[in-house]
Amino acid sequence: MANIAVTKKALTYLLGVCVPSTKQNAAKIRVRQLQFDQHLLMYFNKYEFFYASDPEKRCKTGDTVLIQNLPEKLTRVITHKVIDVIYPLGDITDPITGKKVVGSNYRDTIDEDSSLFGELKSKYNYDKAPKRGRMANKRDFTERETYMKYTDDPEHSDPYAINPS
Repeated sequence: MANIAVTKKALTYLLGVCVPSTKQNAAKIRVRQLQFDQHLLMYFNKYEFFYASDPEKRCKTGDTVLIQNLPEKLTRVITHKVIDVIYPLGDITDPITGKKVVGSNYRDTIDEDSSLFGELKSKYNYDKAPKRGRMANKRDFTERETYMKYTDDPEHSDPYAINPS
């Protein structure tokens, strides 16, 4: 009787940022990992890129997403799937307090400071701001399909092209 070897593969979750991709029904995710240098005794950023299956096209360029590896590869390059969009681009929430963040300050403290020192007419109002997607094809071109550009022509610069080098 033949022994059947059963291999278990652990499902791992990774947090990364969506970058432009040319694959259909897939998102290219940049995951940051810290690599320790023995000589300097310091950690340095190391980036790895994964292709994750995203048939619903939930994530856009710049979104922070949670991905999970698949038990079997879908294709030669697609090894993960998108689980959830954690932070849409420009809308960051502190995971501990649950408050919205702008830069390194909470929105609440910005509002308190502006009420103490007087509000400016040029202050951005986050409560009245529309959700992301209103400026699609006007100023937000993340919906456009990207393609690989193999030549550099300074007269014809296309923002939707990805330079492979």
